[in-house]
Amino acid sequence: MKKTPIAVAHGDGIGPEIMEATLRILEAAGAPLEIHTIDIGQRLYEEGVLNGIRDESWDVLRDTKVFLKAPIFTPMGGGFKSLNVTVRKTLGLYANVRPCNSYHPFIETMHPNMDVVIVRENEEDLYAGVEYQQSQDVVQSLKLISRQGSERIIRYAFEYARVNGRKKVTCMVKDNIMKMADGLFYKVFEELSAEYPDIQKERYIIDIGAARIASRPRDFDVIVTENLYGDIISDIAAEVTGSVGLGISANIGETCAMFEAMHGTAPDIAGKGIANPSGLLLGAVMMLVHMGHGSVAEDVHNAWLKTIEDGVHTGDIYREGHNKRKDDAPSHKKVGTKEFTDAVVARMGKKPKTLTPVTYPAGKGGLVLPSVRPYEVKEKVLAGVDVYVDWSGEGGPDALAAIARKATGEGVNLALISNRGAKVWPNYSPETFCTHFWCLRFKPQGTTALSHARMRALLESLEGAGLPFVKVENLYTFGGQPGFTKAQGE
Repeated sequence: MKKTPIAVAHGDGIGPEIMEATLRILEAAGAPLEIHTIDIGQRLYEEGVLNGIRDESWDVLRDTKVFLKAPIFTPMGGGFKSLNVTVRKTLGLYANVRPCNSYHPFIETMHPNMDVVIVRENEEDLYAGVEYQQSQDVVQSLKLISRQGSERIIRYAFEYARVNGRKKVTCMVKDNIMKMADGLFYKVFEELSAEYPDIQKERYIIDIGAARIASRPRDFDVIVTENLYGDIISDIAAEVTGSVGLGISANIGETCAMFEAMHGTAPDIAGKGIANPSGLLLGAVMMLVHMGHGSVAEDVHNAWLKTIEDGVHTGDIYREGHNKRKDDAPSHKKVGTKEFTDAVVARMGKKPKTLTPVTYPAGKGGLVLPSVRPYEVKEKVLAGVDVYVDWSGEGGPDALAAIARKATGEGVNLALISNRGAKVWPNYSPETFCTHFWCLRFKPQGTTALSHARMRALLESLEGAGLPFVKVENLYTFGGQPGFTKAQGE
């Protein structure tokens, strides 16, 4: 069988140990892989490579189009960027797919029949990583949600459900608070769901949705959600199956894909030989299916299920007494990484008896989605401007308003002042806590158009009055509908 090239990174912490175990099992199964190893992560960060990957490694990733990656370490602060996020965004890996299954009765769980797939948007939201320090006491993170990004991930969730015989797709958002960002995500969900009448649809607010995943995961089938929410709830879902160490993650784009374990580098157990390779191994199973090697994926997965069924468990999932059968078979024991790997290899070609054996189709398993739909371009009108200032003067919002109004030129009104999203002028409530970062909202008087020239004059006048702007946000309407939110209490 012709070998298929893949890129492999051994990672940091426990990464090299679990990658070695995974590759040994894949080799024992006869996986036709041509491995191209790249160096990423901690060592490169320490050498001053801020994104944790050398330029030449991108060529390997683009040539192979498939990347099996062990967990890597990202330094805190210092301008270092998450390599996981960088790879996902650079290669357009917009869909993060995380199946979460329970393995009752062999791995302890409160939810014996759990079988949930979380489809997480992978490129935007707060993970865009756009942040600013606006004043001495306020920092800002921008949440970016696009119609196109929402459509791609939502359609992927519905197509995944249809191809895999799933019955329901649940959208989890917080559109009762973030009415524009999460509101857009849910609006696209509503539009696309009409194209899939054979699949049930439902909506959950993310907070109660996360609680229900922990308490009643049987209520869900496929969940589609934004980047940050998906990261959080997939860890919850993996943990309640029995161990986050079993969590797997596929990152899918139109041309490239990356497969990994859901967990991190676990530096506290690195080098001790006790790490569980299951998350990375099951990620490799998804990789094999994606590449069209369904029969090999089947052998590996069933050998792993048989190992779990026989009670050969690493310490993270082993429970004294719980893992023993009545016959107290000697194979039921707690083992390290090498012993667990040996056990999976020894069971290659075997199938579980109690757990359901898996079957995978032959042929490439990646979904092919239609192009993003064209959308109506509506009239865009400049309706005002929010000017953010760093001001620590005395007298509170009323004093700030007096300065701003005096500096306001003809044809422009100061409509309100807000602080941390709450309206504080007019009618300031002294109980409202304020920082030194203020938003002054200006709107045109009457039917006067607010031109960019008038805005520039306004900013110059404010600066002359001792209120230099930190940030400016134009306020637009689209087809007559406001493209901006009101302040809390407005």
